[in-house]
Amino acid sequence: MNMSHPPSERLCDKVNAHIRKVEPNEIYGEITKVLGLLLEMKGFGSDLTVGSRVDVAPRKKPIVPCEVVGFRDDVALLMPFGTLEGIGLGCRAIMRQQDPVIYPCEAWLGRVINALGEPIDGKGPLPDGGEAFLLKAPAPPAHQRSRIGEKLDLGVRAVNTFTAICEGQRMGIFAGSGVGKSVLLSMMARYTAADVSVIGLVGERGREVQEFLEDDLGEEGLAKSVVIVATGDEPALMRRQAAYMTLAIAEYFRAQKNQVLCLMDSVTRFAMAQREIGLSAGEPPTAKGYPPSTFGELARLLERAGPGIRSEGDITGLFSVLVEGDDENEPISDSVRGILDGHIVMQREIAERGRYPAINVLKSISRSLPMAFTDTQNEIVKRAKQVVSTYEDMAELIRLGAYKKGSDNAVDEAIELYPRIENFLSQNKLEHATIDQSFAALGEILGIDYEGA
Repeated sequence: MNMSHPPSERLCDKVNAHIRKVEPNEIYGEITKVLGLLLEMKGFGSDLTVGSRVDVAPRKKPIVPCEVVGFRDDVALLMPFGTLEGIGLGCRAIMRQQDPVIYPCEAWLGRVINALGEPIDGKGPLPDGGEAFLLKAPAPPAHQRSRIGEKLDLGVRAVNTFTAICEGQRMGIFAGSGVGKSVLLSMMARYTAADVSVIGLVGERGREVQEFLEDDLGEEGLAKSVVIVATGDEPALMRRQAAYMTLAIAEYFRAQKNQVLCLMDSVTRFAMAQREIGLSAGEPPTAKGYPPSTFGELARLLERAGPGIRSEGDITGLFSVLVEGDDENEPISDSVRGILDGHIVMQREIAERGRYPAINVLKSISRSLPMAFTDTQNEIVKRAKQVVSTYEDMAELIRLGAYKKGSDNAVDEAIELYPRIENFLSQNKLEHATIDQSFAALGEILGIDYEGA
């Protein structure tokens, strides 16, 4: 990583960053109505637009940051990033004229922050970098982006072999609740060969955050990571902004020519937050109550990951999708699957029989294959899938004892090899396996010599 800057240059950058945060003047509005989580404000100028930030000053309470989510007649509609306690009619609203930006730097590594970029790990204030990065930045121009790079080692056997992920690729991890996707993400963050990991916990259970940091990610993984947390009890704007913050920080490290692994758990909770915001602003509901803006925001968010322009690094994105009711065709799953470059499917039935990570290798697809693998690697994967498919096609007959050994050589071979492949796919969260180690072990099971890529 490129982390060397002279002390004088760093000091100058910090001073400039603070100067840029100062508003040239202040424009005031007034709260005229409070409806649930929606505020109505009058007195704004022509500069106010959807997405603008407004600070509302409650009576005898701290400032509540809000965002403009729409307009109705001659009033602006605001939603808060915090609670509405103390806010009433006539409260003053101060409009911010600058776009929401952050000033990240390498010193953010190892830190845990909230959706507003504030530290929540008790390690002191976050230093500012010298360059501003927009929270809602556009994706790099398509004609200037690099192509995806070499295979990225993620340390998980099932992923390294059956669903190759290359530098700059974007993959979805589709799973129901409690199937183990958070543990799988933590294993990838801990063992990845990428330079930096940026992890967004969007709508996460508050109880599980500390467990994720200490038990799953560990000190080794946290040291080269930035973790953004917005728990499920926080307002919808905070949950949505946690996703924007995750991508903005990843874009900073990509601009420093790093290989960045961006993990987000989960995209579904981002979509749910956008649904709350859209419906409150008066949008019409469509499938499962999601307004049209939800699907547009999903595409804009996910397109920001991937390769940078030719002078930058890459963001390899792994986005978990919480499959509601284990229905893989529900609206968010279906939309995300069409945007990303492949999907890893985790199934409850596999988890229930005690195999973790519970990845269904037959349903999981990477769009970088077969080009990402060598001929030998492709041969091993193809052969392993044939064995797994043959066994699962006959599993019912085998369990009932209706299949007689010797009736079919392919089935006999599958009965012999399937338990060994299942054991290969099972991996403890503290166990690390490189790409070559994974293929060597799978090749040995199948009787195919593997000497490394």
